[in-house]
Amino acid sequence: MIEGGIDILELGIPFSDPIADGPSIQASSQRALSGGTTPQTALNMARQLKTQTSIPIVILTYYNIIYHMGLEQFFAKARFSGVDGVVVPDLPVDEADEYRAAAAKEKIDTIFLATPATPDPRLKKIIGCSSGFIYLVSVYGVTGARSGVQSITLETLKRVKRLTDLPVAVGFGVSKPEHAETLVSSGADGVIAGSLFSDIISSHLGNLEETCSIIKQTASGLKRATKKAAITHIGETSPSR
Repeated sequence: MIEGGIDILELGIPFSDPIADGPSIQASSQRALSGGTTPQTALNMARQLKTQTSIPIVILTYYNIIYHMGLEQFFAKARFSGVDGVVVPDLPVDEADEYRAAAAKEKIDTIFLATPATPDPRLKKIIGCSSGFIYLVSVYGVTGARSGVQSITLETLKRVKRLTDLPVAVGFGVSKPEHAETLVSSGADGVIAGSLFSDIISSHLGNLEETCSIIKQTASGLKRATKKAAITHIGETSPSR
């Protein structure tokens, strides 16, 4: 994925009840847990990757994992492992004061999620509690590949962009270069594709070389789409450039 040109790596710590995730990520979590993956396994992977790349690494996991380890211990280990940010889908901002304080102590970004159903007053609170970027959930429901970009996604993207200068990355359903191009040309600063890569892995289990080749090609295709869209977006919004 890194060789394919991704700008940020989202590394998941698997959890037995990933309520925000659809079948693809659920299956990948179960495979990881069955294979003996632990939170420390994922943090060790992050630390190893940081010896090979300078791109940011963002951990995605559920709050039970962090709470069980202890907030201060988790974020101290995360910082030691080179983690730059954390996404916790099931932690509402209303209950995140201690979490944010522990993250800030270790200079790790707290990335919160907003959805099409988030009203402006709550959206402003989410923005105020976020650092790094805003994770915009593109659709109602759980993660998983979709066939296209919905109009409500573009409307929500515009609404969020009006309220913050933080970068906004759109996830949940991004599975094609056309999705990435549409979102970035509409103002997104990035796109998040998780289920797409999980599906590639699950479809090629046992063939590491082929899996890696397809993942690299897929990441490269998404990256080309975002570059193309960014140039178009700049041209449309800044005629003088």
